[in-house]
Amino acid sequence: MTEFYPLSEPYAQGRLDVGDGQRIHWQASGNPQGKPALTVHGGPGSGLHAGRRKYFDPARYHLVQFSQRGCGQSLPHASDPTTGLEHNTTAHLIADMERLREHLGIEQWLLYGGSWGSTLILAYAQAHPERVSEIVICGVTMTRPEETEWLYRGVARFVPGAWEAFRDALPPADRDGDLVAAYSRLLNSPDETVRRKAAHDWATWEDAVIAHEALGSPNAYTDRPDDALMAFTRITAHYFSHAAFLEDGQLLRDAGRLAGIPGVLIHGALDLGSPLGSAWALAKAWPDAELTVIHDSGHTGSPAMQEAIFAAVERFAGPDPERGPRHEQ
Repeated sequence: MTEFYPLSEPYAQGRLDVGDGQRIHWQASGNPQGKPALTVHGGPGSGLHAGRRKYFDPARYHLVQFSQRGCGQSLPHASDPTTGLEHNTTAHLIADMERLREHLGIEQWLLYGGSWGSTLILAYAQAHPERVSEIVICGVTMTRPEETEWLYRGVARFVPGAWEAFRDALPPADRDGDLVAAYSRLLNSPDETVRRKAAHDWATWEDAVIAHEALGSPNAYTDRPDDALMAFTRITAHYFSHAAFLEDGQLLRDAGRLAGIPGVLIHGALDLGSPLGSAWALAKAWPDAELTVIHDSGHTGSPAMQEAIFAAVERFAGPDPERGPRHEQ
């Protein structure tokens, strides 16, 4: 059984002014002289997750976490309807990551994340491959239009009742069109009641997909605090209705730019919302990546997936010069 690391408290944190009136919240933990690593959260719009620290040895890693624009403790917060999203795009987030790296004086860092985080990791690494030492991804997504179409329409064949409720919560004129774009309009309504209902209806659908998976949690999304849920749904719909501000298939097409960067792709065979095909295609296109399929896991993971993530992060950490290699129990 793998023994994870205790969650060390950040030794430094702050809000970095990245322009456009945006200040992104960041935290640094572990050893400032250790191997730099950055965790990239999912969502979009979920905010940093302290629990991810358990994979990183605080003696060997200099771990950086941040909340992307509009969520977590970053400001201004997207739960506020007056917070515009015009300066919240994939290109902006890539630039934020570079500005944070420069602010902290880091030359290269390992990137770890999953779900939407994997899309942002790939986009950043393809833009700045010289700044990336290794990549560990769990739950591979590239946010291609076909993937978004699957998640918000195709999965209906598995959970038809929940999907019909998701669709029918929209005005009748929007039910046969782009559901994600229609929800984005509601989530930006001047009417708070409309916005809050749309956020709840969106999260209820996300919960239905996750709960249908093995080991899925039934209320993973709807249990979030109101402001966190509002920011998450509003930002997610914004990105997904704009195809993540990427060309269709861009990340797969440009996977050759990752040549020379060791990568570990960890994906659940039972992932209903993000089926294995995307991870499989990326592993074939990325020369230095290896794919590990976790057969008991869906999108939300499993103990076996956690162990695979831990093993990958451990492999790239290198030995602790004071204690030597860590032994598992």
